Amino acid sequence: MPELPEVEVTRRMLAPRLVGRRISEVRCGPPSYFFLTPPRRLEQSLQGESIEALEREGKYLLMGLGGGRRLLLHLGMTGQLFIAGSSSPRLVRRIDRYEFSPKAAAERDPHTHLALDFEDGEPGLRFRDVRKFGKVRLLGPGENDARLDKLGPDALTADGELLYAQARRRRVPIKTLLLDQGVLAGVGNIYADEALFLAGIRPTRSARRVTREQCLELATQVKWVLERSIAIGGSSISDFIAPDGQDGQFQNERRVYARTGEACSTCSTPIRRVLLGQRSSHFCPSCQK
Repeated sequence: MPELPEVEVTRRMLAPRLVGRRISEVRCGPPSYFFLTPPRRLEQSLQGESIEALEREGKYLLMGLGGGRRLLLHLGMTGQLFIAGSSSPRLVRRIDRYEFSPKAAAERDPHTHLALDFEDGEPGLRFRDVRKFGKVRLLGPGENDARLDKLGPDALTADGELLYAQARRRRVPIKTLLLDQGVLAGVGNIYADEALFLAGIRPTRSARRVTREQCLELATQVKWVLERSIAIGGSSISDFIAPDGQDGQFQNERRVYARTGEACSTCSTPIRRVLLGQRSSHFCPSCQK
């Protein structure tokens, strides 16, 4: 699932390609749980709109439109936001098997649920999602979304003292606390595992047993691992691609995530895997206490 780095990479790459452009055509797939706003309403409402901004809140993108309206975009588990015509092995499904123009391919590919084209004739934007766990919703002026209202501080601004205050109130494992979007918005499974390794804390340790000093260190490592991933394009472990079709590179720097049984890069102890809340957690039993 795309986490904060992947969404931020997407935002930074798309913003200069989208802001200032006027939408000339909108094409949506059939109604489904992908659309929080009915597709026909999106087609009618977005045509002729100018894109004024592209911002991020946690794992959500918000496209600023005229009159204070915003388009909320969530990649879900397998969503891919990319520029029309981009080439990537992760897009080699039906979309690249058609020998048509990018526009025709988007119309024919059943997994491309939203396509935006622009008045300037330059390549448009495509939102593709095989499993349809992504979301699109049009927000009116001053309107917010309950998903955004529940978000805590952005994880790129993680504060150790605030993390410690939250940890003292909770009996859950520290990994579960990190994944709570109301505590830190944007942290997901990959980066929680990596930050806990760098901080030397086992994911199973009770949050209440993590000291102030450890919370300060953990906040530092959360920010470092997120910023490092953003710098090298995010993690392309499964479906994620950047808008230009390129893979991220952070998966090549993982120390513990999805490395069960492999030697720890620090001490050579085999990496272990446990389940926490039905989610896999990976750690080094020697380096993390």
